[in-house]
Amino acid sequence: MPLLKAEIIAIGDELLYGQIMDTNSHWISQQLDLMGVKVAHRTTIGDNREDILEAFATAEKRAKIILITGGLGPTQDDLTKPLLAEYFGCEVIEFPEAVKAVSAYFTRRGREMTPLNILQGHLPACCTYVPNEVGTAPGMWFERNGTYWMSMPGVPHEMKKLMQDFVLPKLPEIFDLPVIYHKVIKTVGIGESWLADLIRDWENALPDHIRLAYLPSLGHVKLRLTAFGTDKESLQGEVQSQINQVMPLIDKYVYGYDEETLETAIGKLLKNAQKTLALAESCSGGYVSHMITSVPGSSNYLRGAVIPYHNQFKEEILGVRPETLKSFGAVSEQCVREMSQGVMKLFGSDYGIATSGIAGPDGGTEAKPVGTVWIACAGKGFVETKKLQLTQDRMLNIQLTAVSVLNLLRICINKQNE
Repeated sequence: MPLLKAEIIAIGDELLYGQIMDTNSHWISQQLDLMGVKVAHRTTIGDNREDILEAFATAEKRAKIILITGGLGPTQDDLTKPLLAEYFGCEVIEFPEAVKAVSAYFTRRGREMTPLNILQGHLPACCTYVPNEVGTAPGMWFERNGTYWMSMPGVPHEMKKLMQDFVLPKLPEIFDLPVIYHKVIKTVGIGESWLADLIRDWENALPDHIRLAYLPSLGHVKLRLTAFGTDKESLQGEVQSQINQVMPLIDKYVYGYDEETLETAIGKLLKNAQKTLALAESCSGGYVSHMITSVPGSSNYLRGAVIPYHNQFKEEILGVRPETLKSFGAVSEQCVREMSQGVMKLFGSDYGIATSGIAGPDGGTEAKPVGTVWIACAGKGFVETKKLQLTQDRMLNIQLTAVSVLNLLRICINKQNE
């Protein structure tokens, strides 16, 4: 079954200027994908007549579903409505039910409706009026030569309401939709190219209707399996069979699936093992704590954290020996060993993790350049350490350090559970 193609057109100068992020197109793409509709193109254009009309014409040539967001306000710079009327060759006229809905919206809020607001109830005569229950700009539905169009406000909650109440239920009535099933395997601690080498034979043997995509991000690589067919349950079984085949090769790098995060996975490991954690963050400056505490219920396993940025507090709070700092420095294996053990003792936790490094952009030396970081994980009877050689970018170094030390913790917990 050929994939049904859709195009999203986001209209507004503010999107091109970077003043507003286009989260609408991202959300719409996700919803259509779940229904088996492929978003083949996403176009962002400013409030310019010629550009908008050109985008309409181009989209009509290559998509069966065209979803437009933005440009529906009552002011002169909002061009979507009059240009849709021009494109489809009809006039903008008053829709009494739309005017009534706009008036009721203002009445409910105790506000006076201006003549400009009344104009929001004037729509292209050739469209189907779609009520907007949470805003003033109605949706507009068009059909021509087997292509279906929906124009919606750019305000995210208004767009989502129109999509959920009208567009998404409407599409299965019109089209015979295929089934697309995604499963994401999340890995950490291995680079994209190394991972690709490791699973090359398995990847090459995948059936034609199951595709693999590599989705790298900071410290992580996601493997997305996408299966195409007509029966979701059957596809789920086939994808799981493929995962079972590849897992012996990558199991030690896999921390979760789909929407699961590394910090969520860590939380599950700690809860299942009934263990607790304490953090000593120097170069990461609390970023690991932020990740851990972003998970609901983290108070069940996180005992506490300190940010001993100055060496004085590495000594006074964590018990790092002065001779360690004098002989090896704060950015050293010896220092993070003592920090991780000290924070574990301080909070009475089962595990203690520590970070110390040169985040940059200044502070590096020939022996310890910017991006040099040591991390450690301590537990009962052991301390595991690792040296990282990262980048020149401060924020990137902080984020990569956090991912690395959490992965080290994950590895240590799994070893203890073996």
